[in-house]
Amino acid sequence: MSGAAGFSTEALHAALIRLPRLADLPADALEPMPLKGVAHDHVRLQGRRLIARIPRWSQLGLDAWTALDRQAAAFRRAEPSGHTPRFAGLLPPGEGLPLGALVVGEVEGRTPVLPGDMPAIARALAAIHRMAPPDLYEPLPAPPDPVAALLAQVERQAEWFDRAALDARARALVAEELAAARTGDLAPPPETPMPLTAVGVDVHPGNFLIDGHGKAWFTDLEKLQYGHPASDLAHASLYSSTKWDPAVNAELTPADVDAFVAAWAMAVPGDLADEVRPWLKPLRRLTWLRTLSWMARWTVEGATLSPGMPERLRTHMDTHATDILRADRIEQVRRDWH
Repeated sequence: MSGAAGFSTEALHAALIRLPRLADLPADALEPMPLKGVAHDHVRLQGRRLIARIPRWSQLGLDAWTALDRQAAAFRRAEPSGHTPRFAGLLPPGEGLPLGALVVGEVEGRTPVLPGDMPAIARALAAIHRMAPPDLYEPLPAPPDPVAALLAQVERQAEWFDRAALDARARALVAEELAAARTGDLAPPPETPMPLTAVGVDVHPGNFLIDGHGKAWFTDLEKLQYGHPASDLAHASLYSSTKWDPAVNAELTPADVDAFVAAWAMAVPGDLADEVRPWLKPLRRLTWLRTLSWMARWTVEGATLSPGMPERLRTHMDTHATDILRADRIEQVRRDWH
């Protein structure tokens, strides 16, 4: 099941108390948290420093068990980075909890303020990128050519550009970018090393919290896999990402982006920084196309994908999608690599 699905608080509590460490959890300890994103509900377990993370739908189109298995693996794998919540349990799908849930550690922190917190986000990403690879990548994806895999994802989502209500100029600009990506225009030489590290994928600043020590924590690991770190650096700093979360809602200058990348480079081994540098612009373009095509889909199917969203959040999402699909905005973003 990959469609949006509600859950029963009673079913959630019944599943939680089956976990040995939560057997004594009272029903009134469940505190629903405000909906921030489109894919998960969150419930705080008061007094336990834990959060129940309940999928609303699978953004990856996975069945409930596969999606839960991947997320559980993602939280376990990323925990050694020291910048992600700990994994505390898996609640299987069942009646009243159709997509199951995960239980993860609660991170006490605030929403990032940009550009000031971008170096902290860079260091969190660096900690994820420099983790030693596992002996076995499964169940997380690990495409041997992450750039080709990213382009393939863009190709799958490109149909939404035709279905979204883009004006002629915006459609022509998108077509030009797609053509350039397909021909490898601006890509580094073929012999350029291609690193493969753990990557967060959905690393827009709204998916981070800043704790009382100024440390950034990455909290949404649904899409974590093994890929190219330059894509994370792009996604964290593109206009389409820094304006995504209404609580962040910021625009970075080129100097801000340069400082962010420099902070990341200082926090990873020198050879990794050197290998990533030639890919920064090509992966920035492809990652932007990935987001842009997803937002084109949102303009067509948003109400179906995530029903029941608060009107304020839905209005922001719709306004943001309209903004980043405007021809003038597309032109602005393209200046990063043209």
